[in-house]
Formats: sequence, structure tokens, C-alpha cells
Amino acid sequence: MNVLDIRRQTRWRPTWFVEAEKDGMRHDVVVRGDRVDTQAYPLQHEMAFHRILHDNGVKVPELYGYLPEIDALILELVPGRPDFGGVSEADRDVIVDEYLQELVKVHQLPIEPFTQAGIIRAAAGEDPALVHRSRMIKNWRAKKAAPDPFTEFCLGWMRRHPPRSDGREAPIICDTGQFHHDRGHLTAVLDLEFGHIGDPLIDLAVWRMRDTLIPFGDFATLYARYEELSGTIVDLEMIKRHTFASTLGNQLMFGPAVADPVSDTDLMNNMQWNSETNLHATETLAELLDIELPTVTAPEPRITRQDKTFAHLVESLKVDTDDYLLKHDLRLAFRMARHLQRAHEIGDQIIEDDLDDLHALLGRRPATFAEGDAALEEFVLADAADGRHDEALIKLFHRRNLRVHLQLGPAGSSMATHLPMRPFPAAVAAPSERNHP
Repeated sequence: MNVLDIRRQTRWRPTWFVEAEKDGMRHDVVVRGDRVDTQAYPLQHEMAFHRILHDNGVKVPELYGYLPEIDALILELVPGRPDFGGVSEADRDVIVDEYLQELVKVHQLPIEPFTQAGIIRAAAGEDPALVHRSRMIKNWRAKKAAPDPFTEFCLGWMRRHPPRSDGREAPIICDTGQFHHDRGHLTAVLDLEFGHIGDPLIDLAVWRMRDTLIPFGDFATLYARYEELSGTIVDLEMIKRHTFASTLGNQLMFGPAVADPVSDTDLMNNMQWNSETNLHATETLAELLDIELPTVTAPEPRITRQDKTFAHLVESLKVDTDDYLLKHDLRLAFRMARHLQRAHEIGDQIIEDDLDDLHALLGRRPATFAEGDAALEEFVLADAADGRHDEALIKLFHRRNLRVHLQLGPAGSSMATHLPMRPFPAAVAAPSERNHP
């Protein structure tokens, strides 16, 4: 095997594109390493799940092997793209329908080969709807080092209103909506790292968050098509609960990484993901409970002696280079500098606004943000059993989440722009309303 080129993918998970040649034939592969600062399942678990799907005819990249020296998988490099830029709506609908067919194929595979391979499954007495989330919560608690009242509130709400599988159990992808398509057709389902045995409705719920970035079509129609293909009923009420549970995924996984990053942590990316899906969480709860959410107004930037220094730092990071890895690192540093600049401009006033909110809730005003976080978490935990203050807390946390988002970058920047999920469908579309190939 003659290696022609190795190119690192500029992203948070170590991945390399390798161009190689053997006997005059090209063999381009992807070398996919493990996460650097978080983990849900071991890489060997991902590999086993991936191999079973491939062996059962699911359209996933071929798995060539494992490199123990660097703890990485070797996968087929499949052609295509993940989004629908420049793709007609009709072509998109064909591709999405093909993806739905693959999703149903996964959900209808027998469970036994997965359990024999050690794939995670609910223990006796545990609901398959909760096995993945329970694992994420356990990992989060092991790394939690400071008060996190928002996450504690969300977990308390979910304990009182858990999603239920109601007898559903199947192999599931869990991080749905990731695939490549080429020339009008699906080429492969991608990113199987969270695959396990659980409630298949999770796959239909998680997909809705990715739809904020890549529009996939009307979800009532997609759910109706899933019913046709699978012969099962889509329980929209459980979809709603699974959607809320899924909005917590980034905070549970990346919250500790943001609080205590390592050198390879893509900090600003993680901060933006957490902030975006934390807003999805409060928006989902508001939709479930029919609560009108508040808005916030960005404080006026303060004027300080460091303003020019911050501006100069941001400008100095706008460096053009042909080195794609250096360009990526500079882009990350640029985003971090703009975040710090924005926090310097409005962060102090945002802390004051948060403390004012706590004064109204607690009847006293904590002296610092750290004291406020601790007091709010204590209040949340005391209310967790019955949720008497749910509406007040949802509104308070939504304001706090909006203020966090305001500080990610300048007003109007992509980092500080929020993309809400589409509202839940009122019902699954009737057959006459369905639009599929």
C-alpha cells in the first residue's frame, strides 16, 4: 500500500483522510479516532455496532479495520455531501426517503447479534427509552465539579416526566440525520458512535435538532412515512419527551469539557453547541407546557480602557495562510477572542441581570455569580420532587440561556445566532397529505 496523502479533518474528533494506492488502484479511507475530552461509548463498541449494520446490508461505510496503536477505525471514504445546498426539494425528498428506509431497516434488525457483540442494552427492569440518557448522566455526574443548576433542573423535570418505550426496543443510531448523498441518492449513513439498543423513537426525535441546520422536510410527513415503512405507530407524545431528553445531550457531554477543557478541546464549538441546545431545552419545555417565554435585551456595551486592546487582538487573528491546520487554529482563537471581547463589553451587566432574577425568585440577592449558581442549584434540588416552581424556573433559565448566547460573539455573528427547532407536528400526516417517492 502506497500512501499518497494524509489530511487531518479540522474538527473536534481526531479524523484523517488518507489517499492511498495499491496495485494501481486508489484506496481512499477515513481514519477515525476516539474523542479527546468526552466519551459516551468506547471505540470498540462503535466498531461492533457499525460492523453489524454493514453485515446486515445497511448503507454504512465499509469498516476495514482497527488501529490499536492510535485507537482508531479505518473506514471507507464515501462520496457525497451532508447537506442540501443547491439540491432541489424533489431530490431532497428522494434522498430523505432513502434515509428513512435505512433507518427502518436498522430498527427491524434482530437484537440478538447486537447483544452477543456486547452492545449496550437496558438492564432488567430498566426502560430502553432511558438507557442512553442514564449513561450520559452518570458520566456527567462523575465529572461535575461546580454547581450546574440548569442541568439539575432539566434532569429533575425528566425524572418526573420520563420518556417511556412502551415495549419498543431495537438497535438505534441515536444521533440521526447524518448521512452523505451523491447524484440524487443516499450513499451512506454516517456517525454511529452512539449506536445502542434502545427506543427507536429516539431516532425520530434527535433528528429534529439537526433539522435546524439542514432542513429535511415536514416532520409530520416524515413520521407518517416511517409508519408506512415500519408498520408501527409513531407516538408523538413520546417523541416530545424524547426531544426534550435529547436537548440535554450536549450539556451532559460537553458541559464538563467546557468547564475544564484540555488542550485539544474545541472550546468555542462546544460552548456554542451547549448554548444552542440549552435554548432548545427551554423552548421544548415551553411548547410542552404552553408557556410563553420571555425575551431579553442585550446590555449596552460598556466603555473601558481595554476596548482598543480587545479590538486589536481580534484583528490580529485575521491571518491568511495556506496551512489549513494553522488556519483552523487561528479561526478557533479568533472566535475565542471575540467571545472574550463580547463578555468584556456586556458580561458584568449580564451577571447583574442574572442576580436580579435570583433576587426575585429567592427573596435575597446573592453577592456573586458563584454564590448565585450555588443558591439556585439548592433551590432547584429542593423543588425537584414536585416541580411547584417549574414555570418560574423555565422562564428564569430561558433568560439566563439567552444571556449566555449573547456573549458568544458580536451581535449578528453566527456564534450568537440561535436557530429554534420547528414546532412539534400537531399529528402524523394523513395518507392524502403525504409526499414521498
